[in-house]
Amino acid sequence: MRAAVFKEMSKPLVVEAVADPVPGPHDLILRVKNCGICGSDLHMTEPTSVMPLVLGSVMGHEFSGEVMAVGSLAKSRWKEGDRVAGFPYICCGDATPCANFGFGSAMCGKGVSIGLGQSHGAYAEMVRVGASGAFALPDSVSFREGALVEPLAVGLHAVDMAKMERGATVLVIGAGPVGLAVMLWAKFLGARHVIVSERAEVRRQMAARFGATDAIDASQPLAMQVEKIAGKGPDIIFECVGAPGMIGSAMMEAPRGARIVVAGVCQQPDTIMPLIGIMKEINLQFVLGYRPADFDYVIAMIASDRIDVAPMITDVVGLDDLPPAFEALRKPSHQCKVMLEN
Repeated sequence: MRAAVFKEMSKPLVVEAVADPVPGPHDLILRVKNCGICGSDLHMTEPTSVMPLVLGSVMGHEFSGEVMAVGSLAKSRWKEGDRVAGFPYICCGDATPCANFGFGSAMCGKGVSIGLGQSHGAYAEMVRVGASGAFALPDSVSFREGALVEPLAVGLHAVDMAKMERGATVLVIGAGPVGLAVMLWAKFLGARHVIVSERAEVRRQMAARFGATDAIDASQPLAMQVEKIAGKGPDIIFECVGAPGMIGSAMMEAPRGARIVVAGVCQQPDTIMPLIGIMKEINLQFVLGYRPADFDYVIAMIASDRIDVAPMITDVVGLDDLPPAFEALRKPSHQCKVMLEN
């Protein structure tokens, strides 16, 4: 098969022939239909990353596809032609269902990640997934929408971990794909004010389509602007940028007793002033990924037309055009979610 391969740090991906994936007893092979480019992929291919990608890896963990081969022990549930969104983690298969399937503290210790250096991802024509990590897509959910399930599940899990109360005032710092997903679910699940801090005008406009009730000036103190809108400071701050200094800045802006949820993935050393958190009794919550139930919920909400996620996709490219599109995302632009389509 053909795939976009990571060959060298700070160099474009190379589209070349690699070995076709082979299914294990508990696996499926998908013909990749769509796969989104994630900011984490960009960071992992940069010299400053603390989690550098292994040379020769194929990335791509936000994907959907059509089943083209079924492992011997998965035939009772799946068949060729089934449409699925893929959970980017292959369980060991020792027990089905796996009690520890998902991300976080209970993650299966024997499994492997897809597209993050352990098992080839979906920047390719085909990808191997675990049968337990395949989520059926109803006919009403397109393959493009199916490839958005993963980033939308990230936002859903972040809002869930925030323990948000109905009527809350929420501040979202950053309106990239993760920030947009957080806004969507915060509004959907009952926030009264969903206020976004974002420098790029095109992303501020997109935020309004994903639940943001207000946008504020990212170059000015945030808390005062939130108070002017909501009559009080934010109950919850979602940090969705993932750059050094962002957590410390959020702590400075947070009112006493606020919760800060760190959804941005910073892969460089950072510092904070613990005294600020102590004096304000701030609750600092880090989040990782999602759970299988989040995938089910996202798919159900798309299928029932309760959420409209298609506007997140700002460009669609073929495999040969993926390397230059990937490199272009290293610099700020109008793009939000760039999607590979086979």
